[in-house]
Amino acid sequence: MSEIYRVDVEITAPVYDTEVTTRIADAVANVFPNAEIEKRHGEIAGTAHSLDHFSDLLHRQEILDTARGEFFSNREGDTFSFALKKQAAFEERVNFAVGEPDELGEIAVRVRVHEPTLEEYVDHVAPPTEDGRPIEG
Repeated sequence: MSEIYRVDVEITAPVYDTEVTTRIADAVANVFPNAEIEKRHGEIAGTAHSLDHFSDLLHRQEILDTARGEFFSNREGDTFSFALKKQAAFEERVNFAVGEPDELGEIAVRVRVHEPTLEEYVDHVAPPTEDGRPIEG
């Protein structure tokens, strides 16, 4: 029997005067293709209930350990958050925004895990690795 995951994903990204709104919406959709995206004044907002494609990108780019570090360092109760660089997302790549904020802003992602536990969900999205390879459970 497969696990049932119940999560709420909130995605927001500022859209500055120098940017094209549809380009920012495309960047979000490239990383979160199942998100319902809404264009608001000055920002893009989206909601999703899965990080499956995002997880595929983490596996493909072999950055599972980096992702786990980001998720757990930005954890609060049953919620974790992270920020992504817009340009990388437009190219369907994951590049976590760490350190100084990007001048064009970042794609902010907040994930609330309802079922199972946050740890189990993180293991599903970005499993622990050994020698750079996911450990099969």
